[in-house]
Amino acid sequence: MTRTILLLLAVCAVPLPVAASDDGGRGLEIARESERRYDDYADQRGEAVLTIRTADGDEAVRRMHARSLNTDDGSRNLTVVDAPKDVAGTALLTHSYDERPDEQWLLLPALNRVKRIAAGNRSGAFMGSEFTYEDFTAQPVAKFDFRFLREAELDGQPCYVLERTPKKAENSAYARHVAWLDRAHYRTLKVEYYNRAGQHQKTLRATDFKAYDNGQWRPGKLTMTNHLGGGTSVLEWSGIEFGNGFTERDFSVDALKRAR
Repeated sequence: MTRTILLLLAVCAVPLPVAASDDGGRGLEIARESERRYDDYADQRGEAVLTIRTADGDEAVRRMHARSLNTDDGSRNLTVVDAPKDVAGTALLTHSYDERPDEQWLLLPALNRVKRIAAGNRSGAFMGSEFTYEDFTAQPVAKFDFRFLREAELDGQPCYVLERTPKKAENSAYARHVAWLDRAHYRTLKVEYYNRAGQHQKTLRATDFKAYDNGQWRPGKLTMTNHLGGGTSVLEWSGIEFGNGFTERDFSVDALKRAR
């Protein structure tokens, strides 16, 4: 579980039993090791194609580019929609923090204004997809409690299965997550999201991983399935580059207003 956004991670699975204890903090130890391995970079950029499929079979495609920056107090991310023309220029700016509530702003080019997204509205769908605004925020270890549930295989890969629960329930629409991390590289391969009613609402699957020269692994494909609504959204990444020289000025509200 990394600080970076895993848009970082679809078959409906049976809910797992919650462990009675964390086996001496094993879940937290595994989460910290994953964060240590995959947050050791300055910045990154990439392009993405977001394919949105409804339960009725309708499909929409959005082309985007994004950049992110690791900071001393968290991370910054800017995602800009490039196509189709009617939504081009829509942009989402996220300031994620390790210790305090995150902040988000949405640029609406048709209205020529920036809208601040209130914490209570982060369960809203981004561009009509199954990814919510909350899913675009980072998930630092410091903001969750962890429990080690068990070891299991996923697609033939031995995994650790962890439960993570937001320390401040009011800051999340999810009551808990159940995540699969592969034992070989500590990559997050799958996350189940449970809503406050205890329902298994969504599953995120991360596939097509690629190892980069700086030791970072990144998924090439992220599939989010909504088990309650029936929709599926797929993010396919390409052109990922590290070390672009971004600074915090590239992730200011003023920079958002200029985003294209």
